[in-house]
Amino acid sequence: MSNEDQLAVEKRAYNFFDKKTNEEIDAEMNKKLGILEPAPKLETPTLSGAAMNVELSISQWTGRKKDRTASKEVTTNNNAETGVASVHKMLLGKCLELKAIHDLTGLIRNEHYAMTMPWLDTGLRLLPTKMFFSYQKHMTERETQWHDLTHAFLDVYQYAISQAQAKLGSLFYQAEYPTPDALARKFRFSINYLPLPEQGDFRLDVTANTNTDLATHYDTFYRERLENSYKEVWTRLFKILERMSSRLDYADTEDKKVFRDSLVENVLEMIELLEQFNVSNNSQMSSARLALEEAMYGVTPDALREDEYLRSETKRKVDEIIKTLPTLDI
Repeated sequence: MSNEDQLAVEKRAYNFFDKKTNEEIDAEMNKKLGILEPAPKLETPTLSGAAMNVELSISQWTGRKKDRTASKEVTTNNNAETGVASVHKMLLGKCLELKAIHDLTGLIRNEHYAMTMPWLDTGLRLLPTKMFFSYQKHMTERETQWHDLTHAFLDVYQYAISQAQAKLGSLFYQAEYPTPDALARKFRFSINYLPLPEQGDFRLDVTANTNTDLATHYDTFYRERLENSYKEVWTRLFKILERMSSRLDYADTEDKKVFRDSLVENVLEMIELLEQFNVSNNSQMSSARLALEEAMYGVTPDALREDEYLRSETKRKVDEIIKTLPTLDI
């Protein structure tokens, strides 16, 4: 009798005497044959179609350097212990072209953080698919501006060195200045888009228990990352609503609190972000967005300044929304 025929006989015997289900019988047969069972599927939120990872990397020349000789002189002349003070010099003085690059770099990074959510400590952030085209368009424009400023700085670099020599006096040291080619290599701008992995599918030659452990580990990691991403969104929302509530807290008979149009504009922008950032259709986030839409319907900065009743009602609705937000460690 062949092995297949023998297993078929054993399967019928299991079914007849023990009244087991076909699934239970197959599991016992697989165990007997040494076949590993697949890890059970865990209900992990799937974000691969709703979001992606994005990595922004910008490097630049700081134009600053520690002067060890000057630092030693400062501590010696002041009878201080070595190392308690240091002198950092601006190699090009107040070079406006270099400062423009630094300022734009800071702005781009802030905009990148505002349009994405945290994901990994390595710098990868979560970009909702709904925001991909607007993010890509905006960042492409920023990258062009950044390269234009970089080229403008490189064009005046040699002249800036000659100017710095007069400004720095005895602190000037030619060897501290990179060559134009070496300097150009210090400026880099890149954006990388990476797909999010699906729920852990570990096709490894390991036991079923190990496979299950890996899937469980991934499930926990995935949920923690998503919770951390949402925490940043909730924190942004809380701070914006708390500020609005505070600035609207006055009556016509009291001293008016001054606020800019951005008080309302920031809330309206947050309504849009709540929809775009809700990559897992979180019901609490959806409810907060709908409540905020209702609270801000027809509300304008000028109307809030002039209408005490509207101001009071808007504050009341905002306060009610704040009460529904998740508990945050702020």
